[in-house]
Amino acid sequence: MAPQPSPRQEKDDRPWWLAVLILIGIVLAVVIITNDIYTQVFRTVVNGVGVTVFVTLVAFALATVLGLGIALLGLADSVALRQIARFYIEIIRGIPMLVLLFYVAFVGAPGFVMAYNFMITPLVKSGVTEPILVRDLSLMWRAIFALMIGYSSFIAEIFRAGFQSVDIGQIEAAKSLGLSRYRRFRLVVFPQAIRVILPPLSNDFVSMVKDSSLVSVLGVADITQMGKVYASGSFRFFETYSIVTYIYLILTIGLSLALRRTEKWMKSL
Repeated sequence: MAPQPSPRQEKDDRPWWLAVLILIGIVLAVVIITNDIYTQVFRTVVNGVGVTVFVTLVAFALATVLGLGIALLGLADSVALRQIARFYIEIIRGIPMLVLLFYVAFVGAPGFVMAYNFMITPLVKSGVTEPILVRDLSLMWRAIFALMIGYSSFIAEIFRAGFQSVDIGQIEAAKSLGLSRYRRFRLVVFPQAIRVILPPLSNDFVSMVKDSSLVSVLGVADITQMGKVYASGSFRFFETYSIVTYIYLILTIGLSLALRRTEKWMKSL
């Protein structure tokens, strides 16, 4: 008899949901092209796509680097370093992203300016440079740093789980071969951990695309802000936020499909 498939085995269903989404997307695209109101709304809102993409890419890249650093601190031999990493992760994860955005923008930025001007006081008095003002710090960059800080705590946990998933026996074998700690990490730990790290890291990337809409509360001209400005001036709320939703779905679903294909490719290696 042929072996029965395991009930826990993942079913290879045809992506009918994707076909339905594509059909709906085509219908909406036709509506946008043929309807003057939707065309005008789309042309206005789409101007924020570049800002959304820039904020997402830069903030996620910085968050990944910071998260990796925090994860490595959490795996250090020093108890003090491990406690610092855990303190950072627990504090940042406990703050809502919107609150963190406001805190960085309106508390952190002025605090940074005050500290910076204090440190360069001798240079200011000698006429070498001028003190900076809070308004000199772009609201977009304040938002980017807030997203970086917020997501770095979650990414640090993703890296930690990935590194700890590597069999300890392989690490001990690498030690017996005389490999340095850096070479053990580069040649043994990281290549195996990346397979575990990539799926949740991809999910966080898609989540940041959506959370980038929060920067609109600071007046940053992303997709959401452009839609909010247009809707408040024209009172076309249904048309405007339908287009905003449509654009975000294109970005997030397209990105999810691309990342899913990347994960499958990596599993086949």
